[in-house]
Amino acid sequence: MSAVTTPPPALPVREKGAARALSPMLTRLAEERATGVLLREHGTLHLAEGRVVHAESPLAPGLDVLLTAHGTLAAAAWQRAAARSAGPLHAAELLLDAGVLPTGALELCHLDALYDAGYFALAPSSTPGRFRYDNAPRLGPLPSVPVVALERETLRRRLLLHRLWPDPAGDSVPLVRAAPAAGTFAAAPVTPRQRAVLDRVDGVRTAAVIARELGRQAFHTLVDVRRLAAAGHIAPAAPAAPAPAAHVPLPHQVTTDPDIALLKRLRDALEAL
Repeated sequence: MSAVTTPPPALPVREKGAARALSPMLTRLAEERATGVLLREHGTLHLAEGRVVHAESPLAPGLDVLLTAHGTLAAAAWQRAAARSAGPLHAAELLLDAGVLPTGALELCHLDALYDAGYFALAPSSTPGRFRYDNAPRLGPLPSVPVVALERETLRRRLLLHRLWPDPAGDSVPLVRAAPAAGTFAAAPVTPRQRAVLDRVDGVRTAAVIARELGRQAFHTLVDVRRLAAAGHIAPAAPAAPAPAAHVPLPHQVTTDPDIALLKRLRDALEAL
């Protein structure tokens, strides 16, 4: 008798025919060559003449982390530039003008941060995006990317994560070490890169926190998290059990029956003897 297999969950992307863009608003803004800031639930995209010049997300380390975590740039140098700037993009341009670090290294880190935060900014959202027209964002010396390129890369990354491990539950919640189930083979060995992630799994840290501590792109950390989950090393932490309802004493009932009131007075008098 043949075994019955359960098909994997459907890939969380739209059909090609319907997927003109991950964000119809973003596509329209690109077509009209808009300049401003698109605010979405999980991140922000800065546009200049319809191109993405910068991206930010609370789920992804910023450019400062990627530059300073591994010695590419001294933290003090970034702090000086940030103190003189109106934002991370301007600070990066000040560093570029000052020749503090090689142009190629800064441009590469800028694109890494842009695609990383952009991936989360374009995640499915439960709230509509809002666009604020603004003349401040501009096409500066750092590279920008077309909207279609960011969306294409975002879809590629979604597909990669799905193929590694189709369950996204561990992407955004605290992670715990997973004990091998009884009767199963030992979990697969881990690479040194995965070991750095695994060593920080403590039931409290999320993938985003681990990425910041390691100074790595959040998406690359998710790749390690999905691989570790597929190998049986980690799992999403179980949701906390709801706190038990506090005991609320019943309100004191005032007895109006004269016979019962008399008996209570007699009881109190006997107890006082």
